[in-house]
Amino acid sequence: MHPSQHVRLQQQKIVSRRAKNSDSYEFFNLITGPEFLDRVESLLPEHRERLFPPTETLSMFLAQAMSADRSCQKAVDDAAIKRLVGGLPTCSTHTGAYCQARSRLPLEMISSLTLHTGRLMSRSTPLKWRWQGRPIRLVDGTTVALPDTQRNQSVYPQPNSQQPGLGFPQCRLVGMICLGSGAVLNAALGPCRGKGSDEQTLLRSILDTLESGDILLGDAFYATYFLLCQLQQLGVDAVFEQQGSRRRSTDFRRGHRLGERDHLIELCKPKRKPDWMSQTEYDLAPATLKVRELMTGGKLLVTTLCCPKRTSKAALKILYRERWHVELDFRNIKTTLGMEMLSCRSPEMAEKEIWVYLLAYNLIRLLMAQAALLADILPRQLSFKHTLQLWVGWRWSEYGSDDYEKLSVFFSLIAQQRTGKQPGRVEPRAIKRRPKPFPLLTKSRQLAREEIRLYGHPKKLN
Repeated sequence: MHPSQHVRLQQQKIVSRRAKNSDSYEFFNLITGPEFLDRVESLLPEHRERLFPPTETLSMFLAQAMSADRSCQKAVDDAAIKRLVGGLPTCSTHTGAYCQARSRLPLEMISSLTLHTGRLMSRSTPLKWRWQGRPIRLVDGTTVALPDTQRNQSVYPQPNSQQPGLGFPQCRLVGMICLGSGAVLNAALGPCRGKGSDEQTLLRSILDTLESGDILLGDAFYATYFLLCQLQQLGVDAVFEQQGSRRRSTDFRRGHRLGERDHLIELCKPKRKPDWMSQTEYDLAPATLKVRELMTGGKLLVTTLCCPKRTSKAALKILYRERWHVELDFRNIKTTLGMEMLSCRSPEMAEKEIWVYLLAYNLIRLLMAQAALLADILPRQLSFKHTLQLWVGWRWSEYGSDDYEKLSVFFSLIAQQRTGKQPGRVEPRAIKRRPKPFPLLTKSRQLAREEIRLYGHPKKLN
């Protein structure tokens, strides 16, 4: 027997042995148990008996997010084949009824289910998935492109650097993710231009997601005085990279020295009140704030974990490396699932589409958490794309969620593919494959069409 086959056989035996316990499907039962079903039932809007009821419509919407072909036509065709195989009356393959059903889905229903699944997963994470027994929350921001329609442009305008008719509306998204389970706990959406469009403002709108005892991990965008004060009031510790403006003024000879390039300092409240803050909130903010600054791994970190005996410099170095997982999580959502470029042509539907992608991501993360629990490994060791591919195949099988013998094999298949450790990996941000030699569109599409009608296509492509 080949060594790799022997390892896979041992992995399957471990999963099968642990799956025999009655409570071994703790994570999988979160979406098949009564609590989740009751939650879905409570969020259903009033509706008549239609071809696409809300639950069926949401299921098809999720299937779109998980499919390589994300068109509405593919979703309706799959539904028609499913009805045909199930012996139900056939339905039309036109997409109008399904698109109307999607528009009737309440945004609150989709977002609430996303937050509910994330909350359930986070609360069920074993102690060994945490850092020194404490939950780690990752925060970061990203942007999503929308179709270039007038309605999308009015709510999510394109960047000023792009000419009218040549750019795409941009939506900013700030997400909070659980490091242990990988689940999205909350997210805030906003435009990329205008007042209140920055990541700090969006993060403040979801700070109530955090609980006392959490640790928030983020990059240099978040290392501000007032955010650190807010987190301290919530009983939440923070580990951020120091802002560039403060890096230049850092002097480890000042403050209370804790070790080499490691000290405690007191930050003073900014004399100027931020525009977003009321005068009352500004007056109530503390005049000074004690934080810890340290240089480790080439990064200048600022944290409220001030005790070097409880939290060593080496431990903080390892912890901050985990921040990179939020970048990988957004890559899975945007590239693997396909949220990088949305397809809905109105801002209301685009927001629903984003939350459907986040819900689909959480459901795949739930399967990964269940497989990791059975295989006695960490969910971060498993491949998201591999799990997605297996789940898409499982959806078309004849096995249900109550066939636990087949489920144990299914989860062992998820646990087979492990992500490799690549410390210090460096890759060029460039592509080798050349694109087709079409020139860039430098004028509005309508004007370009008119020129083609008058003069034809250019004979030689630059």
